[in-house]
Amino acid sequence: MAGRKKKASAAHLSATGSQTKRINLALQGGGAHGAFAWGVIDKLLEDGRLDIEAVSGTSAGSMNAVALAAGAMDGPEAARQKLHDLWKAVSDSGKKFNPLGQIPWQSGNPLGDLLSSMATMWFRSVTHMYSPYQLNPHNFNPLRDVLVGQVDFARLQQEAKIKLFLAATNVRSGKVKVFGVDEKITADMVMASACLPQLFRAVEIDGENYWDGGYMGNPVLYPLFYHTESADVLIVHINPIERPGPPRSADDIMNRVNEISFNSSLIKELRAVHFVQKMMDQGWIK
Repeated sequence: MAGRKKKASAAHLSATGSQTKRINLALQGGGAHGAFAWGVIDKLLEDGRLDIEAVSGTSAGSMNAVALAAGAMDGPEAARQKLHDLWKAVSDSGKKFNPLGQIPWQSGNPLGDLLSSMATMWFRSVTHMYSPYQLNPHNFNPLRDVLVGQVDFARLQQEAKIKLFLAATNVRSGKVKVFGVDEKITADMVMASACLPQLFRAVEIDGENYWDGGYMGNPVLYPLFYHTESADVLIVHINPIERPGPPRSADDIMNRVNEISFNSSLIKELRAVHFVQKMMDQGWIK
């Protein structure tokens, strides 16, 4: 497989007549921290030396992936603009549905900071006591409105130049589901990949219910090995693997638990890749 991919990469360089290198991207989820991945993608597009064949994304990584693919249909600059527009719309929507964020004296003001902390604690308590089926019976999700407002999925399904693989977690089986291998990407698939079960009801697709893909694949790598020609994968990592010293505050402990949980599947897959590469290097397999 490695030999085939090396030949494909060389053929791509010859066909394009340029020094661009064809790669795959793997984009982790991380909520609002997905904006950092946007910054990485923006610099890659601006640089122009990499040609992206496929993207595997999870949660916020899936949002970035579809925006990238949608914009790339009209070229690298259009892809940069589409990613900018998506995150601007996400930011504007967040302000609209965050009443405390509209208070002009909140930031840097002791009383405002106190109100913000109290609101955060109240929100966490409520979401631990009540499910989204109770708190959000009409399944309102402003993120979906932002997504469909920014991405033309009908055109994406017909004209996409970049392959997309989006991970979600099957609630019934507990297994990872990778959308894009056997089906064309829809808005519901992106929402399934980014569905945090404490906040939103499971997304139903073809009779199956899905939660955030980060629980089982953050991001998944194997579709990039089996369904693309590119030999290299660039992982845009959001969640730190290591932290100095043990966390001590309740918030820091919870954050570290989430980091470990959402990194575990990626670490296992990287270990498997390393094992196969080692066997190839030693001539055990070809």
